[in-house]
This record gives sequence, structure tokens and C-alpha cells, in this order.
Amino acid sequence: MLDFAIFAVTFLLALVGAVLYLYPASRQAAGIPGLTPTEEKDGNLPDIVNSGSLHEFLVNLHERFGPVVSFWFGRRLVVSLGTVDVLKQHINPNKTSDPFETMLKSLLRYQSEGESVSENHMRKKLYENGVTDSLQKNFTLLLKLSEELLDKWLSYPESQHVPLSQHMLGFAMKCVTQLVLGSTFEDEQEVIRFQKNHGTVWAEIGKGFLDGSLDKNTTWRKQYEGAFMELECTLKKIIKERKGRNFNQHIFIDSLVHGNLNDQQILEDGMIFSLAGCIITAKLCTWAIYFLATSEEVQKKLYEEIDQVFGKGPVTPEKIEHLRYCRQILCETVRTAKLTPVSARLQDIEGRIDQFIIPRETLVLYALGVVLQDPSTWPSPYKFDPDRFADESAMKTFSLLGFSGTQECPELRFAYMVSTVLLSVLVRRLHLLPVEGQVIETKYELVTSSREEAWITVSKRY
Repeated sequence: MLDFAIFAVTFLLALVGAVLYLYPASRQAAGIPGLTPTEEKDGNLPDIVNSGSLHEFLVNLHERFGPVVSFWFGRRLVVSLGTVDVLKQHINPNKTSDPFETMLKSLLRYQSEGESVSENHMRKKLYENGVTDSLQKNFTLLLKLSEELLDKWLSYPESQHVPLSQHMLGFAMKCVTQLVLGSTFEDEQEVIRFQKNHGTVWAEIGKGFLDGSLDKNTTWRKQYEGAFMELECTLKKIIKERKGRNFNQHIFIDSLVHGNLNDQQILEDGMIFSLAGCIITAKLCTWAIYFLATSEEVQKKLYEEIDQVFGKGPVTPEKIEHLRYCRQILCETVRTAKLTPVSARLQDIEGRIDQFIIPRETLVLYALGVVLQDPSTWPSPYKFDPDRFADESAMKTFSLLGFSGTQECPELRFAYMVSTVLLSVLVRRLHLLPVEGQVIETKYELVTSSREEAWITVSKRY
């Protein structure tokens, strides 16, 4: 078992239950304020379900009881931390586990047994370097895919509503499949097939199997298992093809194949990145464009930066690094959208937060959605204001939370670059405009999305 089981989840019912019930039950809340169990067997699970999501449950809990709160999952104590100050006392910056990798491996029943600390570290570095190399060596392809989307939007009449979420998911699928899995996915039909299977698998993983639909509906379970098997078969085929051969295009899988990994490890890491990379990229692009469409002054300032950096010249990897305000927009998008609202660690030794003792093997939640809109850390927290990240202290806080810097997960780093290229291409040529009267409701799962389609319109700058 990993020393720290790290998750970025709405509520990983199956996973948390499997971990926690390995240990004897305890009803001692260690004096931490919070809820008593609603039910003997399920603890506060009914309260979480009634709140709509774990994030919304934690918002209410921290409003009532303060920055350190407790509740019960079944017979086990769970502690949630809801401010930067208390998180600083608990976060260990020397821990390098990737929350999405650890979480998804557990959900997908991938095992990491038998690996030493040094082997885990080596594998993580190989994974991170693979992401970096795939971005650097495929920048031209990334630019091409962005320009294809631009051409599509340029062809629309100004009154046409653009289904933003749908287009961003399709765009992200093309980017991830071609940069991770290679030229097979230049075929539109291959991308569509991958997207269908990805959607079926993510429909369950994204909600952490919360509603038990796989157990209730055997037909749906067969669809899920079939889609998962097809994704694995696709990756196995690509791994076999890339071994011992040289290709003109270097992709993410090549970095894993050329590393000292066995086929199962390559398969697991390829699946993790394919699943998480697609959805994080799609949702970051969706929210960023939506916020720009509804923030005229921010969009104007971004256009001016793009014009200053690139002028009449092409978008290049060297110049794109100078888009400082664009990066502030993406950070503010992650914060405002609460892109990943919850993460967690399993307490491996007894610890202390303020005056409270946290017993060993307690699940400690990081209520990131609460922290990201804490007015004591973020003035006017519900306002979309990229200028707040011009302050170095704001960036340090963001890095502490795992959204930037050395703690940033590879999938988010990939999404930041893809989004930067896309925004550079789109905003240079188009005005992004809101649809009047549209109200966006948020759905909080593993990655935050809109409940319904988000619509925009576009008009040409020239």
C-alpha cells in the first residue's frame, strides 16, 4: 500500500471504502468539530448525497464548523482542511506522488506492488519527461489542430451558437490521441471511436462510481467493461508497434517504451494520461474560453498581449513562453472554476493541525474548492480577475495547492500548454462573445464541468 493514497475526487466511494475498511473502526473524532454520523452504517454519506456533491457538502461543513472539520464515512473518521493556513501545516512538499496517477490507478485496479521508492521516482520522472517531450516535439501539430478549429469557427455566421463543451472535448481528444498515441489518430474515425470509449469509461470514473450504476445495471456494466477493454487493446497494439522501430514523430508512448518499463507499466501510464489528459484539457479550454467570452476587458488585454508578443509573425514555442497574462488567465480559470475541487491523503502517522490531533490512518481531505474561494486568501473570490496572479504570493499559494510549479501534475501542465496555443490562435482572429441570457450550472465531479452545454458566439477581428 502506498504511504499516501492521494486522490482528486468528488467522492471515491469504492476506493475510500476499500482503503479504510482494512483498519479497525473507530468512533473517536479526536475533538475535531464536525458532524456526528447520520446513520450507523453509512456515517454521513446520506448528507453528502443530499448536498449534491462532496464539494458542496464540504462548503457547508466548513461554513458551519471552521477550517478543520470532521465527518464520517461509514465507521471511519474523515478530516477536511479548508484554508491555506491549515493546509500548509499538512502538505509535505517532498512527497512527489501524482494525485491523478494514484487515484486513477486505484479506480482502474492497476497495482504498483513491488516497486521501491527509487523505482517509483524513476517512473514518475519518465512520465513527466514524456509529457514535456511530446509537447516540445509536436508543437507544430498542436498549432495545426488549433488552426483547424479556428478555420471551422471562422466559417460560422456571427449569429451561430457554438457548442463550446462539445468542440473543446473533440479538440482535446485530437490533441491527446495524436501527441500520446500517434499518427493512427489522424483518422477521424479512430478519434471518434476512442472518444466514445473514453466517454463510457469516464462516465463512471469521473463520479468515483458513486451511484453504484455498474452494480445496478448489468447492460451498462458490460458497456463499461467493453469500452475499457477496447481502450486497453488500442494501447497494447500501439505499444507493440512502437517497440524496436523508429518513427518520424516522437510521442508520449515512445518515452515510456524507451524507458526501463515493462509492458504492463507502459500500458498503465498510457491509460492514465489518455484518460486524465483528455478531460483536464477539455475542461480547462472550455472554462477559459467561457470566462473570456463573458469578460470583455480581460479578452481585450489578452489580445493586446498576443499582438505584442507575436505581431504579424507565427505562433512559436519560444515566443509563447512570454504570454505571462495568458498564464494568469489560465490560473484564474482553474481557481474560479474550481477545476479539481477535492484532493486527499491517507494519514500515515499521527499528526497535528492547530490544536487538533489527527489519528493515524485518517483520510484527510484537502477541500480545494473551498480554499480556492476563501476571501481571506483571494479578495473578491467570485470575481474572474487574472490580475490577482500578477502577485508572486498568489502564485506561491497556487503552487502549494498543486496547480503550478513543481507540484503541478503532468496532465495539467499538458493542458496549460494546449490551452495557451489554442487561445493564442483563436483570440488573435476572433472576438469570443457570450450568449445572452445563458446561465451556467456547475457539476462537481473529479473534474468540474458545466451541467449543460456552454454556448458562445464568435465574430471576426479581421
